[in-house]
Amino acid sequence: MPESRHPIFRAVWWSANLLLALALLAVVYSGVREFSVRRYLDGYSDAIVPNFAPPEERVEAILDWMRAGPSRGIAANTATLPTRDPQTTLNYAQLLKVCGTATNAFLNLARASDLRVRRLLLLSRDGMTKHVVAEVLINQRWIVVDPSYRMIMKDANGHFLTRKELQDPAKFAQAVAAVSGYPPQYDYQSVAHVRLSRLPIGGRHLQKVFDFLYPGWEEAVDWSLLLERESFFYLVLAGVAFVLLLLLRQRLAWYADRRLRIARFHFREHMIRAGTAFFSTPEIKE
Repeated sequence: MPESRHPIFRAVWWSANLLLALALLAVVYSGVREFSVRRYLDGYSDAIVPNFAPPEERVEAILDWMRAGPSRGIAANTATLPTRDPQTTLNYAQLLKVCGTATNAFLNLARASDLRVRRLLLLSRDGMTKHVVAEVLINQRWIVVDPSYRMIMKDANGHFLTRKELQDPAKFAQAVAAVSGYPPQYDYQSVAHVRLSRLPIGGRHLQKVFDFLYPGWEEAVDWSLLLERESFFYLVLAGVAFVLLLLLRQRLAWYADRRLRIARFHFREHMIRAGTAFFSTPEIKE
């Protein structure tokens, strides 16, 4: 059956091919961008964090840089700055004073220093984010670091504290005693790594469904990298789009071959035949 008798299928087919090509270009572009960001962070980290230092010393080195680093840019309007771009959050003084972007800068430098880290959201009673901190894996314990206040949470004996331990009001008071004016409402009674309630439609219900189906799903994957680094987010998004479009194209190809009986140009088969003809030894007829 000629292809001209299926105009709708033809339009869908070429649209899918065009979108697949665009998705491939997006994967390449975002991959190059993510590679560039990682190279930039590796160089930045090498200048700040001592090589082969213990994890706690690496954390302190990053916090020292945040406390008293080199001169930094001052933006006339911080609203115009990309807050998920490490090259921005590391270089503007205002962003290093805000909990979200300060934590973003800390997480990116810590990863470049071979530390296992993730962000932690402190929630209010109504489920809104009131503060953002980081967790660092040291000696198999996720200890809490507050980048915006440049501090590792410790008790009176200098023992690093986890979020579970900080739920104890006495230990929380010991941890923040050294910081004048630390907001007491920044407690750890309600925390999350991902807040799906921010989604415009059904986010709060979706969070409950995930919690019911797979308790602990927030800690099963490093969501922080996906949510805190813009270049990596777009790389993953482009990759998922490419895979889905590739599956759609294969399904459309099957439908064209088996149901519509449309003669198609099978690129892969032609390439295999061309390769076979090119590399095979020619037969000499006598």
